[in-house]
Amino acid sequence: MSTSLARGWETVIGLETHAQLSTRSKIFSGASTAFGAPPNTQASVIDLALPGVLPVLNRGAVERAIRFGLAIGAKINPRSIFARKNYFYPDLPKNYQISQYEIPVVQGGTVHIRVGDAEKVVTLTRAHLEEDAGKSLHEDFHGMSGIDLNRAGTPLLEIVSEPELRSSAEAVAYAKTLHALVRWIGICDGNMQEGSFRCDANVSVRRIGDPKLGTRCEIKNLNSFRFLERAIEYEITRQIDLLEDGGRVVQETRLYDPDRDETRPMRSKEDAQDYRYFPDPDLLPLEIQPAWIEEVKATMPELPEARKRRYETELLFFPEDAEALTSSIEMSEYFEDVLKELKKRTDIKYGVQSPDQANAKSAANLIINDLVQLMNRTETPFAESRVSPVQMAGLLARSFDGTLSSKLTREVLARMWAVAEQPASRSDPNLADLLIEEGGLKQISDAGAIEKIIDEVLAANAKSVEEFRAGKDKAFNALVGQAMKATKGKANPAQVNEILKKKLASG
Repeated sequence: MSTSLARGWETVIGLETHAQLSTRSKIFSGASTAFGAPPNTQASVIDLALPGVLPVLNRGAVERAIRFGLAIGAKINPRSIFARKNYFYPDLPKNYQISQYEIPVVQGGTVHIRVGDAEKVVTLTRAHLEEDAGKSLHEDFHGMSGIDLNRAGTPLLEIVSEPELRSSAEAVAYAKTLHALVRWIGICDGNMQEGSFRCDANVSVRRIGDPKLGTRCEIKNLNSFRFLERAIEYEITRQIDLLEDGGRVVQETRLYDPDRDETRPMRSKEDAQDYRYFPDPDLLPLEIQPAWIEEVKATMPELPEARKRRYETELLFFPEDAEALTSSIEMSEYFEDVLKELKKRTDIKYGVQSPDQANAKSAANLIINDLVQLMNRTETPFAESRVSPVQMAGLLARSFDGTLSSKLTREVLARMWAVAEQPASRSDPNLADLLIEEGGLKQISDAGAIEKIIDEVLAANAKSVEEFRAGKDKAFNALVGQAMKATKGKANPAQVNEILKKKLASG
């Protein structure tokens, strides 16, 4: 039970997520959106709204909004309006932001999240197009701030959830699911360090059973999942302490300070009327024809939720394994490529499972439990894996046909990862076979050889034999361990168990 529930309070959270769209140019100008350019070298006269210039809407930004709407099962409004949102900040030179207000391009939709063993469907309010502001720089200036307007005009999709999240864990699960989705459908690179994906959290508390929402505070610009979790946890405790001490929560915008692990006031929270929205006179209404939506739909990939269900129903995966394999588009595509390579091979022998299930479960286990560990250790993304899907299929083939035990399979994978630092090894489809031969790593499956080793183990471990016959099952495991040790882990474990049981029964 969360701390708030234990104290008799319910938390209510809604997230506003800003996803920078992956267009090469800005939403209303032809200026570049590339990250890392020298300050103020990518701010055009249109981004700055100098007198006499006119914005022109970027078609690619609209297509990406449509893709998102289709991915969440939302309504794509056939007609939407761009409005001017008026406010003054140093990094917004126009003193207004072009956004959408009354009629967004995407309305409604749902996102499925998983928290522990529980699944939840989160409803979205809207997703609308708008332009980003510039950036204030404080670190390199003593007593002053610098303004970099390179980011001004970068296309954003602001995704707003309903206030249906009830804990920091649910908020993080939602944010991670959304992050994976926008990357999966190719509309945002999701780089949180560069600010491509950032969240604002609206947090309030109310007494359990009270239908009335409490006063909310908005925590701005959270650019990591850890900061999102810590900021919400702090804010929940702050608000409950304040209310229990007889105070009241003031509606305001707050910032999270990770060094102090606390939120602090930024400004009083504006409402819609404070922004004085009005339709932008320089932009026509955005009209999206059904044919355009169908055109975008034809380019959509299989979505993560659908792929996850397919893994569970067709390949009989546990939900947690299906969840892991669909956590990123790169990991899932790698897995899919491995399955395709395995289907091409004719040298694979299977057990009692169907070939597809045998392929999938073995590949999934090796990827989730072992390949990911190697990648994390070396900070390597799936897109740059040192072991290609073809090479992974070759390794799995040797596991299927009995050449390798599960332990030896993991050892060969580690060797493949290490030697793949040499560029020539990365393209060799037979790398697993070469390393097995070179290292003498073939599993011993010769029954006669294994029987001889077991005879030697039984003779050398008479005490364990007596304990087993006295009913101590652990003694059997000790004898198996000795047999595997004698073969340096190369004996076929199933054969060792079978032969050892027969020897002990007949003795």
